Amino acid sequence: MATDLVEFDPLDPPADVLDRAATAIRRGKVVAIPTDALYILAADPFNMHAVRQVYLAKGRQIQRALPLLVRDPMMVEDLASDISVRFKMLTRRFWPGPLTIILPASSGVPLRATGNTGRLAVRQSRSPLVDELITRLNQPIVATSANISGRPTCSSGIEVFGMMDGTVDLVLDGGSCQGPGASTVDITGPDWQMIREGAITQKEIAACLDSPFDS
Repeated sequence: MATDLVEFDPLDPPADVLDRAATAIRRGKVVAIPTDALYILAADPFNMHAVRQVYLAKGRQIQRALPLLVRDPMMVEDLASDISVRFKMLTRRFWPGPLTIILPASSGVPLRATGNTGRLAVRQSRSPLVDELITRLNQPIVATSANISGRPTCSSGIEVFGMMDGTVDLVLDGGSCQGPGASTVDITGPDWQMIREGAITQKEIAACLDSPFDS
């Protein structure tokens, strides 16, 4: 496939750029976009062709779930089988922001999107682009890092284009997107687990959930 590259201001995304990205996602295409944490591959998690294309573009193992970006915590209510007190505490403290939360998925989420794990990873971004895009679509979007699995995360649209040209449909280049990335916490078990420590530390999570923490 031919990959298109579009430059724009991520803090003030033009309506035509948003419309183009939203239309592509509705049609089952894969779009690379910047967020407040890193560049991601955005796609429709309910479109199995689109989900398959994301796995193929990344060379990602199919047993690994695809994270989702949501508009707000209320959108998660239709995606998760259990909205716990821990989830509410974390979202009240850290959303929108760089924290991905793993929850048990509802039956309405395709198993392929969860990597057949039955678990769901969700985040609300601070990015105006992401917020406007999800609002246009009125649904969550796939939000896995825009890179080939095992290779470094791309920090600009040009890097994404160079690595993934021909494997994704559209790259929205909003310039540099750097930093430690989002943290990931799993709250599906009796005890929460830090899966990845990024912009939010394990100590901050522990303080929020009032759990013991060994420094």
